[in-house]
Amino acid sequence: MRILGFMTGTSLDAIDMAILETDGETITGFGAAGEAQMPEALRALALEAIVAGRGWKRGEPEPNLFHHLSEEIAMAHHAAASAFLDAHGLGWADIDLIGFHGQTVMHKAPKDGVAGRTRQLGDGQLLARLTGRPVAFDFRTADVAAGGQGAPLAPIYHVARAEASGLNPPLAVLNLGGVANITVIDRDSRVLAFDTGPGNGLIDQWVERHDLGRFDAEGALAAAGRVDRTVLSALLGHPYFSQQGPKSLDRYDFSLDPLLGLSAADGAATLTAFTAETVALGLRQIGVATQAVIVCGGGRKNRTLLGELGLRTRRPMITAEQAGWRGDAIEAEAFAYLAARTLKGLPISFPGTTGVGAPLGGGVVAQP
Repeated sequence: MRILGFMTGTSLDAIDMAILETDGETITGFGAAGEAQMPEALRALALEAIVAGRGWKRGEPEPNLFHHLSEEIAMAHHAAASAFLDAHGLGWADIDLIGFHGQTVMHKAPKDGVAGRTRQLGDGQLLARLTGRPVAFDFRTADVAAGGQGAPLAPIYHVARAEASGLNPPLAVLNLGGVANITVIDRDSRVLAFDTGPGNGLIDQWVERHDLGRFDAEGALAAAGRVDRTVLSALLGHPYFSQQGPKSLDRYDFSLDPLLGLSAADGAATLTAFTAETVALGLRQIGVATQAVIVCGGGRKNRTLLGELGLRTRRPMITAEQAGWRGDAIEAEAFAYLAARTLKGLPISFPGTTGVGAPLGGGVVAQP
């Protein structure tokens, strides 16, 4: 099947798109990949929905904004992909299936025996009508309902991508998005994964708070600062880091309050060290010896962060491109792959990745 995968991360910067040829088990080809900037009006709505989602209490009706934003997200994806396909000489008739992640506006991990909650906005049925193609979406709900974390979901794709590249375990794949997550494949092909901590999310928030843009380009701001070890120690004292995986995070589970009083550069340096140290801690918790780490996601472009990661994990950091992967397309490819598995009824989450009791299928398929 030729599948178009979409991903919009918690950074709210772009709609990522990638075409993958797969049956949900073997990858047979890689099609075009690209991105479209998220429209400013849509980004503003998404930020408003995230605030509403954080205040959404159990048992209450979902915020009114969610329905409207779901439709807007579907329409924005249709517009972005129509232009993308046209630019590559393709049309919707050339696509067999769509994998539509949607925009996460709320994610709460299970805690103290209370089931988690997760919500990704995006009207899959509307997108199916607009495109005339079947759409797989809502990938996380079934896992959370079964007691899983609902994240990360990309690990099964990391396994398939490594196999397609001829890479042998043990192997580690690190995704540096708003939240960082690690996938480790051991010598017996057992897969372990969890969110290690903040990826770019806190750094982005810090930079925006100081009116210095939306992210620390190449880590230049952090490179100009010094790590405040007292603040770093306070950040590392969060109870999340004493938990064993599988475990998951929301981008907003951490506060910038411990950094108040630091200069912009020192705060960026401290948060960059924080991300790197929590990845190192995660690798130690998994306890599988890997020679190198393949780094995906926007954080791989942050030179200061890559340097901190190498220093603190004592492992070489290999960017996705150095491994022959498409670094900006990995998650869009992953949801194309998960769409194929959803259509075929294959599991997409596993005890070692989300903590669910047994391998579990997920997702919903909307027909046009």
